Amino acid sequence: MEIKKIGVLGAGTMGNGIALLGAQIGCDVVMRDIEDAYVERGLKGIDKFLSKGVEKGKLDAAEKDAVLGRIKGTTDMAEMAGVDIVIEAVIEDLDLKKQVFKDLDDLCGPEVILASNTSSMSLTEIAAVTKRPDKVCGMHFFNPAPIMRLVEIIRAYGTSDETVAATTELAKKMGKITVEVKKDSPGFIVNRIMIPHMIEAIKIVEEGIASIPDVDTAVKNGLNYPMGPFELMDLTGVDICYFVAEYLYKELNKELKWASPNLLKTMIRAAKLGRKTGAGWYDYS
Repeated sequence: MEIKKIGVLGAGTMGNGIALLGAQIGCDVVMRDIEDAYVERGLKGIDKFLSKGVEKGKLDAAEKDAVLGRIKGTTDMAEMAGVDIVIEAVIEDLDLKKQVFKDLDDLCGPEVILASNTSSMSLTEIAAVTKRPDKVCGMHFFNPAPIMRLVEIIRAYGTSDETVAATTELAKKMGKITVEVKKDSPGFIVNRIMIPHMIEAIKIVEEGIASIPDVDTAVKNGLNYPMGPFELMDLTGVDICYFVAEYLYKELNKELKWASPNLLKTMIRAAKLGRKTGAGWYDYS
């Protein structure tokens, strides 16, 4: 299957990054969000990323304009009807994702692949709301999508080999390294390994064993990781860590190793009470 036109649902950090990747390999891209302001913000984010590339000599102004010209921003869901694949990048809310996939199933032709960028949720449950479970899979990009090299390709229970092959080929064209998650299990590969690291890091600080900067310094220099766990949470979003941990705790038999520490819950409550939205550990440390 040759993919020439890509639909991206969501113009946030992940959505606009995926849209950029599609346009860079010559595909036409439709990037859709629920409000014009979100779409415009996403397009500005793409423009900013490309402008930095021009400044660094990685591409010229004409190439930048060509990439931007292949991306159409919209709030009209009907624009997804003419694409070869839709990559969903909305917030990590399973009910919302299921509704989106149900709408896409009604809108798109039966040959269209429906992929989700979910970082941990059940693709099988998402696929169940469609009439094309063989064409539903996960394409988990990592933040920031234009830079991070890995894409997890996740099989739902009924995903066909053809769908896995097509999405793997697309990711590789985008310059990504792919791994196949053969069984639809919560957290897939990376989050299944990463979330316990983050939880233990928070517990170390919560118990007064070490400070946030010292935990990050220890991990970077003792384990040779490029970033410490708190730096990584600040980059990807503390709320994302919380939502994924809560989901894994629920889905994996409520094992204590997946339980969110009180300090993490306090961070989330602080944001809800009006403290800086999206603030990270280093804002409060």
